[in-house]
Amino acid sequence: MALDHELDTALQAHLSAGERPDRQAFGTLVARLKEAVAAGRVDEACSATRRAVLPGLDYTSARSLYRIYQRATRDTSMNTAQTVQLAVLSSFTSKQLVELIELNLFAAGVEPEIYESDYGIYRQEILDPTSRLYEVRSKTVFLATSWRDLAHMPNLGDDRAEVDRRLRRELDELRALWDTLHERLGCRIVQNNFELPPWRLLDNHDTRHPAGPARYVARLNQILADEAPPFVVIHDVDHLAATAGRWAFSDERFFHHAKLPCSPEHLVDYAHNVASILLADLGLSKKCLVLDLDNTLWGGVIGDDGLGGIRLGQGDAEGEAFLSFQRYVRGLQQRGVILAVCSKNEEHIAQEVFREHPEMVLRLNDIACFVANWTDKATNLRTIAERLNIGLNSLVLVDDNPAERALVRQLAPEVAVPEIPEDPAGYVQALQSHRYFQMVSLGDEDLQRTDYYRANARRQQAQGGSGNLDEFLRSLQMTARVEPIRPATLQRTAQLINKSNQFNLTTRRRSPAELSALVDAPQWITQTVSLADRFGDNGLISVLLAQVEGDTLAIDTWLMSCRVLKRDVEHFLLNHTVETARSLGLMRIRGEYIPTPRNVIVRDHYARLGFVQVENDADGQTSWELPICEQWQPLPCFIEEECVSRRKAA
Repeated sequence: MALDHELDTALQAHLSAGERPDRQAFGTLVARLKEAVAAGRVDEACSATRRAVLPGLDYTSARSLYRIYQRATRDTSMNTAQTVQLAVLSSFTSKQLVELIELNLFAAGVEPEIYESDYGIYRQEILDPTSRLYEVRSKTVFLATSWRDLAHMPNLGDDRAEVDRRLRRELDELRALWDTLHERLGCRIVQNNFELPPWRLLDNHDTRHPAGPARYVARLNQILADEAPPFVVIHDVDHLAATAGRWAFSDERFFHHAKLPCSPEHLVDYAHNVASILLADLGLSKKCLVLDLDNTLWGGVIGDDGLGGIRLGQGDAEGEAFLSFQRYVRGLQQRGVILAVCSKNEEHIAQEVFREHPEMVLRLNDIACFVANWTDKATNLRTIAERLNIGLNSLVLVDDNPAERALVRQLAPEVAVPEIPEDPAGYVQALQSHRYFQMVSLGDEDLQRTDYYRANARRQQAQGGSGNLDEFLRSLQMTARVEPIRPATLQRTAQLINKSNQFNLTTRRRSPAELSALVDAPQWITQTVSLADRFGDNGLISVLLAQVEGDTLAIDTWLMSCRVLKRDVEHFLLNHTVETARSLGLMRIRGEYIPTPRNVIVRDHYARLGFVQVENDADGQTSWELPICEQWQPLPCFIEEECVSRRKAA
């Protein structure tokens, strides 16, 4: 939304301050935000406050923004598409941490609903079936523990076998808590690992002695990472402590005086990391890293300096820094982050570096969308989002030019634009600190994502050369596989359910734990569709969840990835679903449409498929039915079924 000029000026000054926020600029911003709230410009104040929340804020500044957020939202709903229902069970004072988690969720446009247990009673909350925890029924439970909660730390005289027994007891006690929560709530669990204490009883020998405290905690953390079940996400607090410096992070004064888990200044990053995990679990991590070229991927200007004049590679400190950044970016691409280029350049000159420079790490086949011209970058970013069929809010732009960053922040505010330092040696840290691409799992779909989007671009070219849509669809030679949710597809299914907003009939969200429960429930039908064609594999692209109710199959969730729109996948899946219902002796299929600001494209979905509307309420929610009779004919499509699996896997 458009901001008042003075508020927008103050916000831009704050966003441009970089790693060390300007206190004067921040003070001006806070004053303008307070004025906006006092004047009743609540939506404007909320929009600016969201953008002002940065991971590098000091504790006092973060608290100031939290108070403004509270004032702005006290008497109004956030009207957001998604909500996080979170229970925080901690062994330490968690109020400040919870408030900062809430602020970070608000900044991401997600409405937080947080239940916080009393100090130090997390075990009692979990084990008591009558506790408040089981009344609020949060979908995610955060077990905020620390190394001080370890009950079986070894004595220095313990041998290796005794230490192993102690480790197993620690894990068994945690597993009992996880299992209880999962059985009673079917929830996702975020479990802290344990930060290593900053002190070493055995000094340098602590990591080698079987009973060394540092060795014990490190081994426990590794066991947690290896053995935690799929419904448990391990929150790596130890990495936060190591990055901050263990003595600085675990400042004993704040634990002894206030029972805080770390010093207040490090609570900001702690909360940001937890929030990023919660957002990733909802499928709200960013999808695409958009890269400038000159002085971003290499030193110098390719159009002026030529291939031999740019600074990139071994033997030069600056060239090695750019090389290091490219390696980091290539790693992001390999784990599923889409890469795009947005540069003011002649395309053929810019692409020559990717083809010809011997020390270039990134190559053209790593880039899903390459845009190099003299159009302003805000316009080009919209082009990139359109070509990739993703939202502007899925993009992160890395650009060395502060003027370009400022322009994009003003003209395309949905795009994330981190400040980066002048020294390219700091690029990785500047990008990493925002945790834009946080993840809770890694599967085959992630590893192949660039191939999916590059193949999609080839499909668009093929469509342009076809005489009509039917001819194009037939030429794709599509095959699809329909099967129930399996362990191997559980994480991808949850990811798709939690991030799909447009082609999503009800936008109901499900955690992996909830999906596991549905798979095991005899009255539920779970169906996933994986699609391939002559250009490549699209992966798992559609999900349908339905429940048998008497003689009716009631569709609870139906969604599809927007990258396969207008391919008649919905026809194919309905045909399969009708056969499934018939095999169960059912008489009808019922579906519902729950409108949101982003799923208008499926408002007439059921009407187009031949359903009859049976209900319509004042909020626009509609219900539809399709009788399953002998006269019903399958809908036309150009998709061959690779494998039929209508019932749950044994």
